[in-house]
Order: sequence, then structure tokens, then C-alpha cells
Amino acid sequence: MKKLLYLSILALLTVGCGSSKKQLQNGNYDSAIQKSVKKLLKHPDSEKDIEVLSKSFRLANEQDNERIRFLKLEGKPENWEEIAQIYNRLKRRQQMIQPVMPLELRGEEIKFDYVDYNRELVESRHKAAEFFYTHGQKLMSNNTKESYRQAYYEFSRVKEYWGDYENIDELLLRSRELGVSRALVTVDNKSKFRLSEDFKNSLLAINPQELDSEWVEYYTKDLDDNVEFDYHLVIMINIIDVSPDQVKETDRIEKKKVDDGFEYVLDSNGNVKKDSLGNDIKVKKYKNLTCTVIETAQSKSAHIEGNLEIYQMRPLKLLRKEPLGADSHFSHLSARAIGDTEALSEESLNLIEVKPLPFPNDDEMIMLCSQGMKQAIRGVLQRNKRYLY
Repeated sequence: MKKLLYLSILALLTVGCGSSKKQLQNGNYDSAIQKSVKKLLKHPDSEKDIEVLSKSFRLANEQDNERIRFLKLEGKPENWEEIAQIYNRLKRRQQMIQPVMPLELRGEEIKFDYVDYNRELVESRHKAAEFFYTHGQKLMSNNTKESYRQAYYEFSRVKEYWGDYENIDELLLRSRELGVSRALVTVDNKSKFRLSEDFKNSLLAINPQELDSEWVEYYTKDLDDNVEFDYHLVIMINIIDVSPDQVKETDRIEKKKVDDGFEYVLDSNGNVKKDSLGNDIKVKKYKNLTCTVIETAQSKSAHIEGNLEIYQMRPLKLLRKEPLGADSHFSHLSARAIGDTEALSEESLNLIEVKPLPFPNDDEMIMLCSQGMKQAIRGVLQRNKRYLY
């Protein structure tokens, strides 16, 4: 594959970078014409480019006209698309050389007969549209999703070649509606908990446009009884566990040695000692402070477990089943102090300012799981899009 890609790039570079004469020699006539015209706009008397342009234009037209004759002689309706494309190419080629006309080579004027391709172009485009229209209608009669989709592409070609062809817009709309597969995503709770509508809506708050493909559309609500769904994606909730409120207390003691003024040094007779200058001798005094910190750790958790089940509706068939799960956690740390708070570190002083919080109830814990569950659902849906077509 890498080798093929390299060769393709090399071929493009060769076509794009070669001289006009080289393009002519390689049979790339339109590229040769384009390069010659570009040079002649700057240097109108370049004999080399005039010769290349003249020869390339003649050979290209001969080649295209010969192809048209063959396609018409073959008489296949599907040939009209290629015929229209060739007429369009002939017209563009003729327009391409107009800025440098007339040309003169060695005193002789070079003329190219002007051809009005409009009639042939209109006729071939109409017949190409007619072919795609007929083929599209034939495909519609097969009454399968695939044939409706192919019909849509054929009708799109009709629109491309003949925009106001008979009821083409209605056929495009009809083939599109019949070709699209529709998938309904719902929640089914099999757990012991009764889930709120808010929780269910949160799980279904996915953006269908993230999942939609060209021919598959996702819905989270069955809004129209007339809509037939081709797939049913069930978010099955099997287990929901919510732990009880948990409180754990731990205590620790912090100590600190702090200054407590000073005291005089006494001699054996109880008198204050003097230094050599006659000053009283005194020393620092310290005291030990203690404080007990009681930490309160609150915690609570919830766990949801289930599956995403993908069903084909007609006939009813389980295509895929993948596990889903999510967790939520509540945790809070607070503390209180008993004793002299001057003994506490800065961290402990900050902690004792934090007070206990009320525990979230079970419904709130389950709701906290919804975000993680929604991400899990989105991931499973993305991984399994290939089952829906």
C-alpha cells in the first residue's frame, strides 16, 4: 500500500512538474495545453509552446471525439454520463485557449475552428439524467434499504445533471426516508432502586449528531407512532448499590515547646547570681503545649452496573451486548481540637476550621453516577456503530 501511494504521488508530481513538451510526449494533452497557454500569455511568440499547443489541442480533440463516437455507437444508456463529461471537457479546452488566440507560427496564422458544444452538452446531460432517473426508479421497486440508498445516489446524479427533472426533489426525499435506519435508545431499570426521570433523562442526554452516520439516525424518544425503528438500543440497569453513611474518627496528639519568659539563676543560698558586670543572671523558660486533634472522615459510595443491548427489530434479534458501569464517591474530612490549639501545625489549624457536611441521600449518590454512566454509554455506542447500518 505504501509503495502504491508513493508511485501515485510520484506520478502526480511528474504530471504537475514536467514541461509542456514532456506532457505532450506522455499523452497528457490537457496538461500540455494548460502549460503552453500559461507560457504564451507571457511570451506570445514562443514557437516551441505554439507548436505544443497546436499539436496537443488537435490530438486531445481527436481522442475525445473518437471516444464519443464509440460510446454513441455502443448505444448503452449508461454511456451518456461519460459523453456529457467529454463534451464538457471539449468546451473547457476550447475556452482555455481563447486568451492566446490567434496564434502565428513562422508567418502563418494558426486557426482552430470554433465548435458550439452547447447543444450536444445539453442533450447528453439530459440523457444522463434520464438514465439515472430510470435506474433510480428501478432500484426503488426492490424495496430494500440498500436499494433505496442506491436510488438516492442515482437521483442525486439526476439533480446534478438536470436540476428540475420531473419530481426529482420528491424522489430524493422519499428514497432518503426509506433508506435511513433509525435506532431508538431507551433505559430499562431492573435494579431494586426506583430511578427518577431526571436520572433516566441524564443517561439519554447524548447528542444524537455525535452518533448519526449518513444512513443511521439515533433517537432517545419515540415521538411519532408512525416512525418504525430498525434497531432498539436498551440501556439495561441491573444492579445499583449504595453504601450506608460511613463515619470514621481518628485522633492524634500534637505537641509544641514554646517560650515561657525567663527565670533567675540562684546560688546555693537562694540569691540571684550576678555576672562579671554585676547584672542579674537569667535564663529562658519553656513550656510544653499539647492538643488532641480528632479527625472525622465521612464517606459514601454508589455503584451502577448494567449492559447495553443492541436489538435488530425485524426480525427481532440480539446483535450485541456490552457491559456498562459507573461509580460515584462522596468523601469529606473535618476535625475538632481538644486542648491548647497553639500546639497545632498550620495544616491542623486549617483542618479544624472545616465542619462536617450532611451526607447526600441515596438518590443524590445515584445521580452522581449518571455522568460516568453517560460517558460509558457513549463509548459503547461509538464502538458498536458497525452493527447498525
